[in-house]
Amino acid sequence: MNKGLIAVVAGVLAVALFAAGCGSSSDTTESTASLTKAAFLKQGNAICAAGNKEINAGFEKFFKENEFSKKKQPTQAQLEEAAEEIAIPSIRKQIDGIRALGAPSGEEEQVNEIVDTAEEALEEGEEDPAALVSEENGNLFAKANKLADAYGLTACGEGEEEGKQ
Repeated sequence: MNKGLIAVVAGVLAVALFAAGCGSSSDTTESTASLTKAAFLKQGNAICAAGNKEINAGFEKFFKENEFSKKKQPTQAQLEEAAEEIAIPSIRKQIDGIRALGAPSGEEEQVNEIVDTAEEALEEGEEDPAALVSEENGNLFAKANKLADAYGLTACGEGEEEGKQ
């Protein structure tokens, strides 16, 4: 693959890798008194890591099945379709996992800010899949990734820098 193609794919992956920090803005993450912040971060990062692995495997399979190379690169439409079929469903699955954890007691506001910011970005990507795979649009999840990383959900915000290539 050439650098331009790698940058586009990295951008798609960066968008998708935030995944676990996403959630529905109409839902709030309830406090779970028995869940410490350390336990929340451990479980949340595990959910993100599993989702990242799933997304990476999905894109690898997509590129192998379509035999993409320097000579045969995916079209914008193919990249958009891959984002819709691979990234978005995985992100949605991870949303459910993070929401099921609940926020540690006293951390609801911070967790909800991460989740709501990510949800807004995901909704924008769902409405316009081209935004997920376009280098011109930058990383839709940059703000959510930054919030997640600062909170300690480092596996959830991983990929932000790669998406800025």
